Order: sequence, then C-alpha cells, then structure tokens
Amino acid sequence: MEKFKPEQLQFSEQAISHFSRMLKKEIAKNSIRIGVRKAGCSGYEYFFGYEEHHNDDDTIIKYEDCTFLVDSKSFKFLKGSKIDYAEDGFNQGIQFHNPNTTAVCGCGESFNIDSEKTDSGKSSEVKKNKNFAS
Repeated sequence: MEKFKPEQLQFSEQAISHFSRMLKKEIAKNSIRIGVRKAGCSGYEYFFGYEEHHNDDDTIIKYEDCTFLVDSKSFKFLKGSKIDYAEDGFNQGIQFHNPNTTAVCGCGESFNIDSEKTDSGKSSEVKKNKNFAS
C-alpha cells in the first residue's frame, strides 16, 4: 500500500505508462503540463498539454521518462492528488483522485474546491482529451 503524501502530486503506474506512450508520439515537446483552470458547471476543470519549456513558477515532477509541469496556482489545487489512468469498457481516461475537491459535476468533468474545507476527497475523471487518447 502506498503512503499518502499530502504535499505531493502522485501518479499510478498506469498513468505513467499512458503518459509515456503519449510523449513518445510527440516529437517536438518533451513535457506534459497538467493544470487547473476556471471552467465547467462546478467551477474548475483539469487540463493537459504538451510543453517544450517550463515557466519560472512551475513545479517540475519527474517519474521514469515523464516530466510533468504544474504552475504554482494549479499545484495548490492538486496537492495530495493521485492521477490514474483507467479503462472500463469503451470508457478510458485520466482520473484525478483529489482530496481537495468539495463537489464534482454530474458529468465528472469539472469540480469545485472550498478553500476553507479541503478534505472531502471526491474523484473526477477527464475522458475527452483528444491529445491524450491512446
């Protein structure tokens, strides 16, 4: 059993394998940016993108042959989260197990965070990102 690390962002083996496959297909860029932005019916959504360079305020996380970049504002929302990759029938995608979320919308693509209360631990899933489909 893995120990919970509240100040870090963690990745499952399946997620690392998935991101590694995606990075091998991307010739020009060598990192994946993971972040949070205002959007969706619940207030925020997760996003991914390929990056070539990091910004000064980025947290740089390396797992095996994957490099992830997270801006400082997004990292506050993501601290303590575990990122997973799951396949269930025709559904496949990245899942965030984020202990900071207080609500997740019905479709599972957006979430809310109450800065006063950060212990509900709801999960949300990102299913529709054409850049990261296998």
